Amino acid sequence: MWLGCGPYALGVWLRNVLYDRRWKRIHTALVPVVSVGNLSLGGTGKTPCVEWVARFYRRRERQVAILSRGYRADNGRNDEAMVLEDNLPDVPHLQNPDRVAAAEAAVEELESELLILDDGFQHRRLHRDIDLVLIDATRPPPRDFLFPRGTLREPVSSLKRASAFILTRCDQASAATVEMLRAWLQSRWPQTPIATTEHRPLALISRGGAEQPPAWLAGKTVAAFCGIGHPAAFQATLEGLGATVVAWRRFPDHHRYSRADVDDLTQWAASLPPNTAILTTQKDWVKLRLDALADRPLWALRIGLHVRTGEDALTAVLERPLQECGHEHPHEHPHEHPEDTVS
Repeated sequence: MWLGCGPYALGVWLRNVLYDRRWKRIHTALVPVVSVGNLSLGGTGKTPCVEWVARFYRRRERQVAILSRGYRADNGRNDEAMVLEDNLPDVPHLQNPDRVAAAEAAVEELESELLILDDGFQHRRLHRDIDLVLIDATRPPPRDFLFPRGTLREPVSSLKRASAFILTRCDQASAATVEMLRAWLQSRWPQTPIATTEHRPLALISRGGAEQPPAWLAGKTVAAFCGIGHPAAFQATLEGLGATVVAWRRFPDHHRYSRADVDDLTQWAASLPPNTAILTTQKDWVKLRLDALADRPLWALRIGLHVRTGEDALTAVLERPLQECGHEHPHEHPHEHPEDTVS
């Protein structure tokens, strides 16, 4: 793997140099662009953050559109788009590998006033006014390596491009680890704001419209499955709610469930002890859309981003493009806390 790091690192360095020196063209949209991205491969919890940011601007009465590449899209939408469509019905989500073209369509056809670039930190072709970089506190960059030896898409020095750091899953890392990561970032980029967050369970939902509070899981035996970038985080969340996970199935990230998968899951569910609750993530549920497995209700856990510290500084960063463009509304309250959002 060491041999693979050299060519990969050289390619990343060359690409960034070309954009930094404007030898590769950077396109600027007619409206502000806010990027939500990360430094590493795998799940850092972007979807709840994208939704949180979208709600932030919708509460300020901006017409918002979300732009994404559409990785592993099925019939024009991938799991992230379907989750955001369910949770943000008034925010269009354009999926297109050519995000410059998507930005033009959002502005010209949808009259969008602000664009959110999902997973955009490495997408240098479209200019962004703000670069929010998510860092998973359970997998801190100082302890990671560049791909393929580790999970870093770019060297940690690339974090100099960030407008703000958002540490995710801080509730699943030790306080010492979170403080180490915060201090490390502050020592290297002292002018960049840092917010700490957690993914907070909001509700259990089912296809039939039934809903239960997260506390419903306390003391229950559950069987769970998922196909997400950080499956251990989902299991830790369930156990944190007091559930006992007696069976666990893991699929690849962005897994497309086939009829064979459903049949296999049905047999698996039928073999479970009585009174076992069957759970999955909302990202998996939107692709399955099943009421039950083996006549047992299938529940999906909705998750929202909750900011623990640094919200005022993060809010100030998000307000910048509104103020710079002269779009500030006189009735707005800059320090109003947006509600927790779901994903």
